[in-house]
Amino acid sequence: MKNRLLKLVTFILILLIGIALGIFLSKNESTWSLIKKPYEEAFLKFDDTRKIGWGKDFRIVKIKSSKDNSFQKSYFFKSPSNKPKPLIVSLHTWSGYYDQNDDLAEMCKQKNLNYIHPDFRGANLTINACASELALTDIDDAITYAIENSNVDTSKIYVVGVSGGGYATLSTFMKSKHKIRKFSAWASISDLIAWYKESIIRDNNYAANILDCTGSEYVLNIESAKQKSPIYWNTPTEKLKNSELSIYAGIYDGIQGSVPITHSINFYNKLLTDMSVSDTLQYVSLSEKLNLLEKREALGDFGTIGNRKIFLRKKFENISLTIFEGNHEMLTEFALNDLLED
Repeated sequence: MKNRLLKLVTFILILLIGIALGIFLSKNESTWSLIKKPYEEAFLKFDDTRKIGWGKDFRIVKIKSSKDNSFQKSYFFKSPSNKPKPLIVSLHTWSGYYDQNDDLAEMCKQKNLNYIHPDFRGANLTINACASELALTDIDDAITYAIENSNVDTSKIYVVGVSGGGYATLSTFMKSKHKIRKFSAWASISDLIAWYKESIIRDNNYAANILDCTGSEYVLNIESAKQKSPIYWNTPTEKLKNSELSIYAGIYDGIQGSVPITHSINFYNKLLTDMSVSDTLQYVSLSEKLNLLEKREALGDFGTIGNRKIFLRKKFENISLTIFEGNHEMLTEFALNDLLED
């Protein structure tokens, strides 16, 4: 009798605890939800594949690949000005295509600039995408098309992108045949090997994407990943005499966003190494990197960009790195104005 009574009491206690826990969870987000929500919102905002926001002044054009003769589409705006105008080459994100929403488009139209938003083998889901030779040729072909079909000031060609578009911007800097005045890379991926491991930890779809776009099966093809990662490529140091590269990353990316700031920091340091820069103060030191990662605090008074506090600013000749108060994002208005400022 006592045993039956004890079992009954135990059952009731477990039931009551279960009900209480259910009520608590229904009214309070779990710790994971609190962490996951800002990460999802931040990344999805700048990996937004929705096909909206394209006005009638933006034409869809088909551009023949000089590599394999396939046709890649672009959204294109030709400045009506009789005078040569700058060309903005805006690169789509990791999961995007030429027709994804791009806030830069309307800004360029309002400023009467030439603008092109090319497809370069689409989302990074296949071996032909993801900074492949075909994909980078598509970007060059789109620039050629814009030059031939609008009144472009060829001394003012600017390439810009965020997230996967930042990755494509770094890759274009490394391999484009064109004389491009400025590159602006935001929240960029630079190392697919590192990002694969980081994406596995975050349990998101990007790890599977990396396997697909590197032609891997269940184990990452390291050599293929290196071939698609600009951090492992030879730097065209001669290009930096006439071209500028600005790299931006939000300090909270990697916590609330999916691309750690180390991708930007390590790429900046790699460029300086390839340029044989001997002054160690020009690099981001290990202690500076650790301070940013551990404390997320500003390492000095570097001013602001777009009303956001700068946590670290490094500049050597035509290369700059800015870690600012932000997440996985591009400060779009600032980015465009910064490109146009000479």
